[in-house]
Amino acid sequence: MDASSEGAQLIAGMESELHQLSEAMTMPRPRECLACYVLRMLEFGCHGRHWMGRYRAMRAPRATALERRMAQKGGYCDCEMLMNVVFPNPRYFRVDEDGDIVIDPKPPCLGVRGGSTQPCALWVGRGLGRGLYSF
Repeated sequence: MDASSEGAQLIAGMESELHQLSEAMTMPRPRECLACYVLRMLEFGCHGRHWMGRYRAMRAPRATALERRMAQKGGYCDCEMLMNVVFPNPRYFRVDEDGDIVIDPKPPCLGVRGGSTQPCALWVGRGLGRGLYSF
């Protein structure tokens, strides 16, 4: 085997390993809710509704209206979902001296049933002047 074919095999092997690693890192955890998953994935950046769509595809394929529902509530992208649709529940997150909720470190996800796009109890939702709303 010549050096160029060995190099090509090495590159192909590394690309395969990187693909497997990226799949493992971005896979929703067992019972992980949508909000906890999206928060965890935002470490890799906000890319429209990419993480919402990946969660739906992997954990809740029957939730075909997820992205539309989130957009109706102000979640036009992954980061806006966490700014406009779901909010940290102050019962589970630390509040600093200014009264702001501190998300880091985030408590572990409290879990949801399979196929659900509901947030776990770590999160609450607020409508625009309508109080709490259901997902």
